[in-house]
Amino acid sequence: MSGDREHLITQAFVSLANSLVEAFDVVELLGTLTTDCARLLDVASAGLLLADRRGVLHVVAASSERTRTLELFQLQRDQGPCLECFRDGVPVSVADLTNETERWPQFVPAALAAGFTSVHAIPMRLLDDVLGTLGLFGTGTGLLNEEDLSLAQALAHVASVVIVAGDAVADKAVVAEQLQRALQGRVVVEQAKGMLAQVGDLTTEQAFVYLRRYARAHAQRLTVVAQALLWRDISAQQVLGEPAGPIPPLSSLGQ
Repeated sequence: MSGDREHLITQAFVSLANSLVEAFDVVELLGTLTTDCARLLDVASAGLLLADRRGVLHVVAASSERTRTLELFQLQRDQGPCLECFRDGVPVSVADLTNETERWPQFVPAALAAGFTSVHAIPMRLLDDVLGTLGLFGTGTGLLNEEDLSLAQALAHVASVVIVAGDAVADKAVVAEQLQRALQGRVVVEQAKGMLAQVGDLTTEQAFVYLRRYARAHAQRLTVVAQALLWRDISAQQVLGEPAGPIPPLSSLGQ
């Protein structure tokens, strides 16, 4: 990766991250995102669709007018890769649109007429909720390489977090509840660290390392494992790795 491109990627993520703690305009943010994608990835243009409360998609940003027009065409005809991506919640990559005429009989001719010969649609999601799709349009055939695809998905992920966080910031009660939950979780973790430190004759810093290692090894949230330890659903010896034995499921502990 060249130094210039690395710098531009850093700038893109810094801009998204800063939006989490500063007032921002969603449309402006997403417009910048599509421009960054067109600049950083091996594509000519990018467009972004977001769903409203009813699950209806709308064009909210595009790096070029022809992309905006094509995204609108998809919505009007209810056909195309971005709609498919939104409905299935998985990326859609097409290296050569000329091979997909039967799949999208109206979209493909429109895309080719606009000068696009390849397309990649990335879901914007949080957990199981698909918020919309990021469409990446190329003027040459071929798939995105793994680096570009991962970068596009990462940008979409961060943008999704920013959008939802922006809604939360507007609701002071939601923010207060989130902060209170974080504070309560921290108390639980501190109590679990103290228990582990006493049982294992460790410092609290060492106890935290064991607690975090166990949580990551079993794909559980740190606070869930800490609460399970305090409730005796798992033992200190299990978290400390001795003795080895079957681990009870933690899925019922309110993740």
